Amino acid sequence: MFTLTLLLALAPAPEKGTAVDWPSFRGPNRDNLSPDKGLLKEWPKTGPKLLWTGEGLGKGYSSLAIAGSRLFTLGDVEDKCFLFALNRADGKLLWKQEIGGASQQRNQNWGGSRSTPTVDGDLVYAVSPRGQLVAANVSDGQILWSKDFKKDYKGSHGSWEYAESVLIDGDRLLCTPGGKEATVVCLEKTTGKEIWKSAAGGQAGYASIVISNACGTKQYVTLIAAGTIGIDAQTGKRLWIYDKFSGNTANIPTPIIQGDHIFTLAGYGKGGALISLSKKENGIAAKEEYYESKLKNKHGGAVIVGDYVYADTDDRGTPYCANWKTGEVKWTGKSPKGRGSASLTYADGHLYIRYSNGIMVLVPADPSGYTEKGSFQIPPSGRSSWAHPVVIGGKLYLREDDKLYCYDVTAK
Repeated sequence: MFTLTLLLALAPAPEKGTAVDWPSFRGPNRDNLSPDKGLLKEWPKTGPKLLWTGEGLGKGYSSLAIAGSRLFTLGDVEDKCFLFALNRADGKLLWKQEIGGASQQRNQNWGGSRSTPTVDGDLVYAVSPRGQLVAANVSDGQILWSKDFKKDYKGSHGSWEYAESVLIDGDRLLCTPGGKEATVVCLEKTTGKEIWKSAAGGQAGYASIVISNACGTKQYVTLIAAGTIGIDAQTGKRLWIYDKFSGNTANIPTPIIQGDHIFTLAGYGKGGALISLSKKENGIAAKEEYYESKLKNKHGGAVIVGDYVYADTDDRGTPYCANWKTGEVKWTGKSPKGRGSASLTYADGHLYIRYSNGIMVLVPADPSGYTEKGSFQIPPSGRSSWAHPVVIGGKLYLREDDKLYCYDVTAK
């Protein structure tokens, strides 16, 4: 016992956050809230320290999945989509694996891969822009099984192809091929065998599925072209739909679960809404508590911190703070340098906001006002800076088309 105590006393303290993973789009809980603590409260004039740069990732706006010693992302190289694995310590390429066809809009500003991989144990899952879903070994990228949303499920998507990041729930994988026969599909995650498919509402949107246990009923919630839907986790039966966003150009932001409530929003002139779910005799009833056009958001995503939601206004580069319970807007911010669509994430009391022109800013998540605590210019790629930022393990990760930048944001 004495020897064990001595060894523990002499052992170095673990580095802040190094054991923490970010295994999927918007993190392990899909709420975009990082558990990191001990981060910088203000950045130097030149921004936080750049630790390394990863290169050769192709074209795309995919964010990152981070697990153990590896980072994963997607990118288009010519007419093919690749899954990339990088070393978390230095950004060096470990392997790359072709998974399907590249975006057919690759010559346009918005072309490239959008889906973020999902890591679960020894497997990593990814979806190409054209809807090829693969399960690959984390160690070497070998593909174990695959599906084709269009060929296998008569899938249907909007103008910007597939952008969803698949959900792993226990031994299941949930994905959204879209279409009349298989809007959402549930598969065995290790084999790809179908468990059920749900004709829940037609064409796929661009959001990613989240889990709700509202009213004691486990359900999968997502935003598709027809609106926000809830699907029974056991059977695939659609429980409810909120169709305020139907007929939109594109429905993109992932809904946020708040107990028996769903906060959901969309851009292109739409807005944000709070839905309350309650039990009824033959299922679940969805009630609109409010709809507020000021809470629109196109593709930068939203976070809820305490009583407040933070997001960009559509894609205008004017972030807002609102009470998510009432829809009351507390402030709308304007950056001195940041312009265009703003995507964001949250860590240690702060918003990390990335503007379309490549300006990255640090803003306290404070309902009293928008105050920047530092900013810097991400080395430009020549295209819009849209990939969602990730903060985990004391590091800020920024994908910029062919490159990936890693910054140290720990407080010294």
